[in-house]
Amino acid sequence: MRRLWLIFAQTVTIGLAVLFVVSTLKPEWLGKGSLTGPSIVSLQESVKGMPPVLVAPSYREAAKKALPSVVHIFTSQKIKARRHPLLDDPAFRHFFGDGEGGDGPSTSGLGSGVIVSPNGYVLTNFHVVEAADQIEIALSDGRNLSARLVGSDPESDLAVLQISEEHGKKLVLPAITLGQMDDVGVGDVTLAIGNPFGVGQTVTMGIISALGRSHLGINTFENFIQTDAAINPGNSGGALVDSQGNLIGINTAIYSRSGGSLGIGFAIPISIARNVMEQIIQTGVVTRGWIGVEAQEITIDLAESFGLPDTSGALIAGVLRGSPADAGGIKPGDILLAVGGRPVKDPQGMLDLIAGQKPGETVSFQLRRQNKLFDTTVKIGKRAPQRRERE
Repeated sequence: MRRLWLIFAQTVTIGLAVLFVVSTLKPEWLGKGSLTGPSIVSLQESVKGMPPVLVAPSYREAAKKALPSVVHIFTSQKIKARRHPLLDDPAFRHFFGDGEGGDGPSTSGLGSGVIVSPNGYVLTNFHVVEAADQIEIALSDGRNLSARLVGSDPESDLAVLQISEEHGKKLVLPAITLGQMDDVGVGDVTLAIGNPFGVGQTVTMGIISALGRSHLGINTFENFIQTDAAINPGNSGGALVDSQGNLIGINTAIYSRSGGSLGIGFAIPISIARNVMEQIIQTGVVTRGWIGVEAQEITIDLAESFGLPDTSGALIAGVLRGSPADAGGIKPGDILLAVGGRPVKDPQGMLDLIAGQKPGETVSFQLRRQNKLFDTTVKIGKRAPQRRERE
């Protein structure tokens, strides 16, 4: 009996030792990844032996395709010298002459632009050419040509220039290929091309780090592409292109406390830039819808006080008397939920949706008043163009 017990004990001991070794060194033999795996939490693991994702060794072809279309913009502005009031006195002029008067020294600016049409149309930022008396374009092939301002839109910070003919000869310029915003996503490789700090044409690389950035206080209408491709002063108005060299944005601004790139740059999407450009070329101005309301963001506290299910929508804080909104029955305290069937997320979204409507059209609006939903129609008015004062 004792002998049988010893044999049993030795067998159990050896079996436990084998189980311990196998579970430690080869847990897959037991049908599980680890002793503490699926029984505790469900995890996704990569498959062993998968080949690495290949990254393009060079973006030379994309840069080669886009570089000829990106130009340097030089602007100059003459400072008007004020005439001294004593020069109006004939006695003073008799002894001291009329004085020089006239214009003072000129100031110059520097930026970038993108040729979007073979006949010389150039997209750039409004702040690059704002207040300019003279505009000169430097092409990538070394030619310097004059340009005129076709039109501008301060609210989106876009402007359209046209390069003048060279000695009466019709120009054929290298126009960039426009990309499709539907194909753009976070994580895509981007190239920023421009003239940073005036050092010359420069290409920087990064990725798209976010889309639809707004509430930045840069423009009235904001829907920026955010990228970590280095954008610095002088890059404004330059091209943001995809890995194929297609234009997907116009470089506009950077987030910086030092004036240099910190890895957060913003570009106007090509879908917006194209719409603005076509309106400017066709009519000289950009037409947007308007209804005459002042909106306020719905905070969590406001949502609780109004008994709202969430914070989506825009709280109507004021209605201009005699405006389209007033005629449509919209009142202060209403919450605008949808414009033309499209949901309103916040006041910025409301502004964008209304601005996108065609003046003169009648559009349906969905609102909430005292926790009751109701619909109304509003005949869209025309938004007055906003202009920036020259400093």
